[in-house]
Amino acid sequence: MDPANQKHFTVEDYVVFALLLAASAGIGLYYALSGGRQRTTQEFLMADRSMRCLPVSLSLIASFQSAVAIIGVPAEIYTHGTQYWFIGCAYILGLLIPAHVFIPVLYRLKLSSAYQYLELRFSKAVRIFGTLTFIFQMVIYMGICVYTPAFALNAATGFQLWGTVLATGLVCTLYTTVGGLKAVIWTDVFQTIVMFAGQIAVIVVGVQRTGGVSEVWRKAKEGNRISGLDLNPDPTERHTFWTLGVGGVFLMLSLYGVNQAQVQRYLSARTEREAVRSCYMVFPSLQLALGLSCVMGLVMFARYCGEDFSDKLGSSSRDALVIYFVMDMLQGLPGLPGLFVACLFSAALSTISSAFNSLATVTMEDLIKPHFPSMSEERATLVSKALALSYGLLCLAMAYLTHLMGDSVLLVALKIFGMVGGPILGLFCLGMFFPWANSSGAVAGLSAGLVMAFWVGIGSIVNRSSGAKLLLPSCHGNTTTGFQTALSNVTSRPTGLHRFYSLSYMWYSGFNCLIVILIGLLISFLTGPMKEEEVTPGTIYPLLGKLLCFLPEHMKKKLCCVTPLRPAIPAPEELHSHKESNGAAYEQHTPSHQQTARFLSEANLNVIEYETAV
Repeated sequence: MDPANQKHFTVEDYVVFALLLAASAGIGLYYALSGGRQRTTQEFLMADRSMRCLPVSLSLIASFQSAVAIIGVPAEIYTHGTQYWFIGCAYILGLLIPAHVFIPVLYRLKLSSAYQYLELRFSKAVRIFGTLTFIFQMVIYMGICVYTPAFALNAATGFQLWGTVLATGLVCTLYTTVGGLKAVIWTDVFQTIVMFAGQIAVIVVGVQRTGGVSEVWRKAKEGNRISGLDLNPDPTERHTFWTLGVGGVFLMLSLYGVNQAQVQRYLSARTEREAVRSCYMVFPSLQLALGLSCVMGLVMFARYCGEDFSDKLGSSSRDALVIYFVMDMLQGLPGLPGLFVACLFSAALSTISSAFNSLATVTMEDLIKPHFPSMSEERATLVSKALALSYGLLCLAMAYLTHLMGDSVLLVALKIFGMVGGPILGLFCLGMFFPWANSSGAVAGLSAGLVMAFWVGIGSIVNRSSGAKLLLPSCHGNTTTGFQTALSNVTSRPTGLHRFYSLSYMWYSGFNCLIVILIGLLISFLTGPMKEEEVTPGTIYPLLGKLLCFLPEHMKKKLCCVTPLRPAIPAPEELHSHKESNGAAYEQHTPSHQQTARFLSEANLNVIEYETAV
């Protein structure tokens, strides 16, 4: 970037930014030296299952309300308008379903890793396959989360790029490694507050300097940035109500239903009720975060009227423009630029610390413990900390590779979650909702889902057919030009395989989830469906039984839609005998007779039946 166009930090800004890093490191050191001092894996990885709903809910927000969202959403609104806001509609079902379907099943099984469920339901091979898929997803996403704020800050201010990446990565690795999940959750709480404070400061000052709320609205409306309800059912349209409001539900389920980073927080809650409450409390906060990001994008547009800053920023990335706007608005207000940068890096720190901890957990519980069942608690804790440190260093390496990507960070991040999170969601749905699905079907389904995901994803990258409608770059719209743009969009619509590659990235999760379920069921029936008595108690949610409530009981029984093993509950030894491949983790977490009976009786509560119907 041309130094003449760069905005610079003052001493006060550096102080505010340094205080953020120091406070985050301090919280980690506090939990390293207090309580049980992170001497057990239960405390280090699960926070002793002692967390209340408020810190858990704020941590759930911070985990995926990353720097990608804080930079990416305003850049999206600035470029394409407010259509993206309709993803807020997906938050309703995207949080209700995890609260009343996934949390009850996973919490009552008393797991440490979400992927232990896959062994209880299917086999050890499925568990390992699911774990490796999750590790691949999160390692790539971590690199984006660390690199994004550092790159944007460097482009707009000249702030040292790799110095920032190293500072962020190392501080985060420090407090995650020494403080465990408690440190991660409480730093998330602190960082969430900083995130909101930074965004509000920018919006208030920006609106004031742009001429007030009415002026911002007028310019956004004249520039075609205020989008109406687009009910176009075409799945290749980048953003419509259906892609965001329906496709977004599957994206939310892959994040808040089965992603280990979130499941680990549910499982760290003191009680199941606290876990469900924390999921409910996420909803208003996510809506607030989305609203603030959208307003910030509109204020940006009112300030610059769609001007192209590629030459000034030395980068074609719209993400760098967000930082430039912030520095432009807050210049001359000591400490406020530093506050927003602290907000940005708070988001990055909260996300990658969650990733480090969840990756250490699944690696320890799913890949190491089953092979070393006699490992002492002290050694297991030491290995867990070493894993967190290793993933921290790997994250820095991934950040180095991220700068090769050309799309906007929001698009890349959501594509990754759709391409990899969708098949994982499909695997859990296959296990929870379809009692006859077997291990062979699960492996085949996940394999097919991943192959299809990467085929479509890589095909879309090669073809670069995003389907995005580039809106008018002026505050003064022109009807004729708009009509010509719309006409060219219709005539240049891709056909054949290119149209398949043009599938909106918001449908990736739902499409890949459906592929896993269909292939999984097909292979299960071809290889012999799992019998009712073979299914481990507590691993099935009676969704089909609820949906097919109009059928006679004997037909539901024939379709295997009833809750498994309702008539009789076998002894734990019998449960173990049909799963010869299960490791120590299975033996440790096998539910007792009382737990199983409680699960089966509570599975028929009206509240769960009601939520399923919703």
